[in-house]
Amino acid sequence: MSGPRKTPAVLSVTGGFDSLAEKVSDALRLARELGASQAEASASFGTGFSVNVRMREVETLQHQRDQGLGITVWFGHRKGSTSTSDLRPAAIEESVRKACTLARFGSEDAHAGLADADRMPTKVPDLDLYHPWDLRPDAAIELATACEAAALDSDPRVSNSEGASLSVSEGLHVYGNSHGFIGGYPESNHSLSCAVVASADGLMETDYEYAVVRDPRDLPAAAIVGAEAGRRAVARLGGIKLETRTAPVLFPARVARGLIGSLLSAISGGALYRKASFLVDSLDTPVFASRVNIDERPHLRKALASAPFDEEGVATAERCLVEAGVLRGYLLGSYYARKLGMASTGNAGGAHNLVVQPTGESFAELVAKMDRGLVIADLMGSGINPVTGDYSRGASGFWVENGQIQYPVTEITVAGNLKDMYRGILGIGTDVDRRGAVLTGSILIDRMTIAGS
Repeated sequence: MSGPRKTPAVLSVTGGFDSLAEKVSDALRLARELGASQAEASASFGTGFSVNVRMREVETLQHQRDQGLGITVWFGHRKGSTSTSDLRPAAIEESVRKACTLARFGSEDAHAGLADADRMPTKVPDLDLYHPWDLRPDAAIELATACEAAALDSDPRVSNSEGASLSVSEGLHVYGNSHGFIGGYPESNHSLSCAVVASADGLMETDYEYAVVRDPRDLPAAAIVGAEAGRRAVARLGGIKLETRTAPVLFPARVARGLIGSLLSAISGGALYRKASFLVDSLDTPVFASRVNIDERPHLRKALASAPFDEEGVATAERCLVEAGVLRGYLLGSYYARKLGMASTGNAGGAHNLVVQPTGESFAELVAKMDRGLVIADLMGSGINPVTGDYSRGASGFWVENGQIQYPVTEITVAGNLKDMYRGILGIGTDVDRRGAVLTGSILIDRMTIAGS
């Protein structure tokens, strides 16, 4: 994405790379002149707008335009960081000077510093992440209104709305460091969501549906998003309590993402170094059922968590994270990698498209395979102990008998231990949810405690 330097009069996503790269270069040059042994800087620019409607009326219409630059410098192993939203030269110079001052008074940390120079990418690939949407506000209002109307009109029991929202955004990020690397790429995100309330017999239930994409051409029709929100809210009406029992539990794809998210936290460098993870010393040991395979694919075109390099400029690459249930890698930035005596995995800032490979069953086939158990609809609370893996969360869902969903259930708690839950995975559905950094289908767990009345 590099090219001849022509600073535009007005910063934009399409014409802003050279301008932001120049500001990053200026910050790095000044840091070196002030005595920094190493430095890195990142600059960004973003713009977009959002509209919210409720009960067929416009509530808010907001336009946003953000920009900023962050600089980190090292004097030996002493570090200082600052940031500014003012990209004028004087403001950047002031920010760099403050970072250098902070570093001079900082404490020594032998593991601090830039990622290794040989980990920088030699080329920044185009991952097809930028698809601007030239949508007028009145057209956005029309889409959001149509989305909510589809939910309100989907069933007479849909009695109220928490609103529908449409958001359009695009941005440009540029990162550089004193190794001589400077790279950047534009990206876009567009989303549509709706939440409604269904009521019957004096009871109310709320549910929602959403879509988020890079390319507006991939956004589902507003009526589909709205109707699904209405269907989900109505389906939860009439929930009953269960007596406490042990049974299989099916996490639908939109909920299963969180189950894998607990893995990501457990294998992150900071948690491992602090021994604050139930997966300490688990590398190359069985962690999941042998049917489970998880890959990291940072270069999936248009995917929401794709990135050519991480927050330290380290080139991202495809790799196997879990192979036949065996943990094959951690998520490491350079700092904790050094502390652990390992190498960065290009995960400063998080994971990039964790793909949980399906085991071949559809959602309906997983329900049939479960025969008798619970399908989760929603989880509440954050009852996960990252050190022990103990898992206990409030939930609602649907009870299954004879391989068929029978009725909604509410006010229950599902509990287990993540070690047992991961090893007890019986199947992963083909209904892959692509609306996040974890791409997974529904996940069937062999047994959990379901606490009710």
